[in-house]
Amino acid sequence: MPHPTDRVRAAYRRIAETDRPEVWIALRPEAETRSEAEHLEERLAAGEDLPLAGLLLAVKDNIDVAGLPTTAGHPAFAYTPDQSAPAVRRLVEAGALVLGKTNLDQFATGLVGTRSPYGAVRGAADPERISGGSSSGSAVAVALGIADLALGTDTAGSGRVPAALNGIVGIKPTLGLVPASGVVPAARPYDCVTVFARDLGTARSAVSVMSGPSDDDPYSRPVPADVRLAPRGAGRVAVPAPAGLEPLSAAEREAFAAAVAVLEKTGAEVAEVDVAPLLEAARLLYDGALVAERYTAVGDFLRAHPQGADPTVAGIILAAGDVPAHRLAADQQRLAAYRVTAAEILDGFDALLLPTTVGHPTLAEVAADPVGVNSRLGTYTNFVNLLDLAAVAVPAGEAEGRAFGVSLISRAFEDQVALDLAGVLTGEEPGELHPDAGVELAVFGAHLRGQPLHHQLTGPGARFVEATATAPEYRMVALPTTPPKPGLHRVAAGGTAVACEVWKLSPAALGAFLAALPAPMALGAVTLADGRTVVGFGCEAVAAEGARDISGHGGWLAYLEVSQG
Repeated sequence: MPHPTDRVRAAYRRIAETDRPEVWIALRPEAETRSEAEHLEERLAAGEDLPLAGLLLAVKDNIDVAGLPTTAGHPAFAYTPDQSAPAVRRLVEAGALVLGKTNLDQFATGLVGTRSPYGAVRGAADPERISGGSSSGSAVAVALGIADLALGTDTAGSGRVPAALNGIVGIKPTLGLVPASGVVPAARPYDCVTVFARDLGTARSAVSVMSGPSDDDPYSRPVPADVRLAPRGAGRVAVPAPAGLEPLSAAEREAFAAAVAVLEKTGAEVAEVDVAPLLEAARLLYDGALVAERYTAVGDFLRAHPQGADPTVAGIILAAGDVPAHRLAADQQRLAAYRVTAAEILDGFDALLLPTTVGHPTLAEVAADPVGVNSRLGTYTNFVNLLDLAAVAVPAGEAEGRAFGVSLISRAFEDQVALDLAGVLTGEEPGELHPDAGVELAVFGAHLRGQPLHHQLTGPGARFVEATATAPEYRMVALPTTPPKPGLHRVAAGGTAVACEVWKLSPAALGAFLAALPAPMALGAVTLADGRTVVGFGCEAVAAEGARDISGHGGWLAYLEVSQG
């Protein structure tokens, strides 16, 4: 981790160098932030565990930070909260330092980053082009090297489109995984707090810290007991059939094909699917009655305060006030049907790979056609929250000399699966998103990698932890089963260390293992070489009696090599 005070000084130097005032709505004084950094160093010296210590955080200005105004991009809407949103509070408690509040498309309505009375946020690499929105300032603060982390929000793609256009990482977690209380709503059932960073590991760490239900957010959800923790082996990934890529330019299709090739080269199985139903579902967010959610959020305020409103934003939100209830009910029913279709499309796949967005418009192009350009940018993003999916947006080279990005989209709560596959594309090991979501299981024989029952681990999404050995307290026998299996049992004396693999799987998957376990196998506590105790495969004592002792080989694979050689 960086030295906190040094990192603060570097950030404010970078703010001056880049000269992008439109990024910020409220920037904290350097002396104030540096004072907090000094206090943070004292806490570190005292031995506090602060996993994000020294990382600088920019916060989108529709998310509450105690003591700083929240404007949501409209000056008359401003209020100063007494407490921070849970997402911010958890990051600060982990050692992150807030730099300030960032600019956005007003009331988080837009994917362009130009709909703000505080100025259009220009692209990080090319100031003639848009930054993408609505989380525009947050993305650019990270892309310019000012902030290490930035919070955005995402209803239609605002945590992903700006990531793609500025060449950074954007994680859009499962709805409700990160509490959205303390966030000015855009369309509350589909709003999500997101993270930007320059690498997957940093973004993943922030999401991990922020995750977990909050009593003041009725939409927040715990991780379910049957969550998948990893892809199946190298992964099985769905990609659009050619018709699904028609909105892209030739150069963008070429860049997308290169990303697909990276996955295939690492062993992933790739198959084409028809994504047309997903793209149809996307239109419900703005073209259907679901847009009424935006009126519910801030419509009354905009009617009372027309001054200072962005005309495009006001036009979208105020028109939604005329949507009749029967149309909203009908579109909610249509959305339920689309969710069933999405599940069918993803069946048998770990994730869906899509381009994150279409093109990179100039500021002039957006000014000439603000609604049309915005719609194109959301082609591949608008449906994700509507269908209760998770997504990770990562850079994937260039198209036409500009940053190009792709997104891995997974089922709800399978965020880790999308992260792992995204790491294949970026060459990173993102680490575990939810270290407490699974149970460690030690396996010794037919469930080892390359063995006949290994699929019983990978099928429910078990995650490899390590290859290790037990404490020297065990003996191993060869059981006369089909397929052949070892039997591990603890002994009072004369034990030895036995090689094993440790995997992590969901509590529900472990329960399924136990329910289907054939005699004479058993699950019980196993002590590993490092002294920790995990659940592990063993056998009934009566089965070990008279069976061939193979402990001298040190493990099942070594025994097989000798016995089958």
